[in-house]
Amino acid sequence: MNKRKFIKSALVAGAATLSLPVQSYAAGTRAAGKRKIKRGHWVWINPNPADKEEDLQMLYAAYHEAGIRGIFFEADSEKHYRIAKSKKLEAHRWMWIMNRGEKELLQTHPEWYSKNRNGDSCADRPPYVNYYRWLCPSREEVRVYLENQVRTTLAKDYVDGIHLDYIRYCDVILPVNLWSKYGIEQNKELPEYDFCYCEVCRNNFKSLKGIDPLEMQYPDQSPSWRKFRYDNITAVVNRLSAVAHSCKKSITAAVFPTPEIAKRIVRQDWVNWNLDGICPMIYHGFYKENTAWIGDAVDEGVKGLHGRFPLYAGLFLPDFKNDDDLKMGIRYALNNGAAGISFFGKVDEKILALLKSIPA
Repeated sequence: MNKRKFIKSALVAGAATLSLPVQSYAAGTRAAGKRKIKRGHWVWINPNPADKEEDLQMLYAAYHEAGIRGIFFEADSEKHYRIAKSKKLEAHRWMWIMNRGEKELLQTHPEWYSKNRNGDSCADRPPYVNYYRWLCPSREEVRVYLENQVRTTLAKDYVDGIHLDYIRYCDVILPVNLWSKYGIEQNKELPEYDFCYCEVCRNNFKSLKGIDPLEMQYPDQSPSWRKFRYDNITAVVNRLSAVAHSCKKSITAAVFPTPEIAKRIVRQDWVNWNLDGICPMIYHGFYKENTAWIGDAVDEGVKGLHGRFPLYAGLFLPDFKNDDDLKMGIRYALNNGAAGISFFGKVDEKILALLKSIPA
């Protein structure tokens, strides 16, 4: 998990379990209505090429025995995926989507990157931290590039599905617990963190609404401008969903903890995405909330989804004081409608034993 230096080591990620076969999800449509959901859990892993096969076989068998039904792998490793599948776990590729800082991409297509309200581009002036390099979701070239990336990944027979991460705009407002860490007070939307105001976004919005967002006195207060950006991310997700389902494979996403928070601070309207599962990152410590808030967040998300697809509550293991606190967090999530838990952090023998002690 070494790639989560900023928001994932101190802020975002999620993972979860699809308990129905991949083909069942891929064949479904959003019009199908509510599904009968079985409980199960997921774990995020950055596979280590040095891992021994016999160790992985024991670990993944222990995962399944504890109620874990799938793994989101942050890198491609055929060895890890095939061993997981042999132990009755689904193996999904966990991919960064809008935050893409590959050197070649930055050099060949700097125009693809988002610009903030001041006109600064993520290509050469990334916000917060150096690896925050956000693509512009308005651009057709970006959407085609991402579709090709996902299609190439899903063409591999050992990959059961795709898990979208960083599928959003840059954080216009950070969770309150991070303000002191970065010396920022974000009680309003500051222009240096407000994206995207590139020429494509501005022209597309003007063609729809007759005004350039930069000509608005208070663009951060415009419902139409907010919705434009929600819809941009939704369009990217739904195109990637179409790719996944054409490959007869599943698609899930890691998102911010509740529909309201997600829309307000990263422009995610995830209750309206075409997915097979969602993993809200309900990291209560980042929002200075207690463990009981996990239940409130799950309840809001489940109600917003209206049974269209399952929700798996993302829990950040370092946020919990002890095993009893974690057990309460899991129970708050399951009792409020979560289909399972998404674990971010080290899932060791103690965690597996704890999972076994909680009734399915």
